[in-house]
Amino acid sequence: MARVLVTGGVGFIGYHVTRALLARGDEALVVDDFSDAPYPRVAKRRNEADLRRDFPSVRVVEGCVTDRAAMAPLVAGRDRILHLAGLAGVRHSFADPARYARVNVEGTAVVQELARQAGIEHFVFASSSSVYGNSTPLPAHEDAPATVPESPYAASKRSAELVASALCRAAPRMRCAALRFFTVYGPRQRPEMAITLFARAVVAGRPIPMFGDGSMRRDFTHVDDIARGVLAALDLNGPPGFRPYNLGSGAPVDLHALVAAIGAAAGVDPKVEHAPEQLGDVQATFADIARAREELGWEPRVKLTEGLATVVSWVKSSSL
Repeated sequence: MARVLVTGGVGFIGYHVTRALLARGDEALVVDDFSDAPYPRVAKRRNEADLRRDFPSVRVVEGCVTDRAAMAPLVAGRDRILHLAGLAGVRHSFADPARYARVNVEGTAVVQELARQAGIEHFVFASSSSVYGNSTPLPAHEDAPATVPESPYAASKRSAELVASALCRAAPRMRCAALRFFTVYGPRQRPEMAITLFARAVVAGRPIPMFGDGSMRRDFTHVDDIARGVLAALDLNGPPGFRPYNLGSGAPVDLHALVAAIGAAAGVDPKVEHAPEQLGDVQATFADIARAREELGWEPRVKLTEGLATVVSWVKSSSL
């Protein structure tokens, strides 16, 4: 049984990963600031309540990862750190870039440095496929340049990676995995994300709002696959040092095909309402997942049709 600190443990990905940890018998201490944007506070409270109902042993603490004094006693006594807390959202980041830099970069530095001081050797944190931008050749490999971010969000995630890599020089025994998530979807996803937004529109009989001409491609990855990948990285006993991993489906889908698939999952012929492309969007994400397959023993299992069915079911049953 591992004693794991999960930052951001009642967010979308955090909730699913925390459940997976608890289900296999690990001890999970969750810390989250319960901020309201971009993931709604009411959704976080619902996730917390569901965790407590199903796993009474879970401990949930309200706190911010940038608060060193608050984080220090939470890190102490843990075996492993799973740092999922952070601000997500390309479009939101243009409205408050300083906040994104503070939470995503400073927060990562605070938690990792506390882990180093505590002698913790397993540090896994959430990065993003957004670090690749439009300039990286596809499929994106972890060793490809990621030097032209398209948004403050992407820049903050790449900056967090660079800080984490540098801090590993002062922690020669630490295994630090940066997980570059590719367009994660599933039940409890942020409501403004494409798949949940589209599914809600289809179920309600409204037109689907499609940004751009529909040719944009995304590497959609179900949250159940992501949770398995996170645990595989947390369990890895490979060489110490910084190591990024792509966690994606490895099979990009354009928005036209996605809309058709959501309509099929809901049993509806969807209507589309076009809107201008949004600032910061990249044209395509496409993961090379060979490293995760070889080193983590991981590969995606959930087919898009199966994953979309879980979202449609969740949308129909959820009032949020």
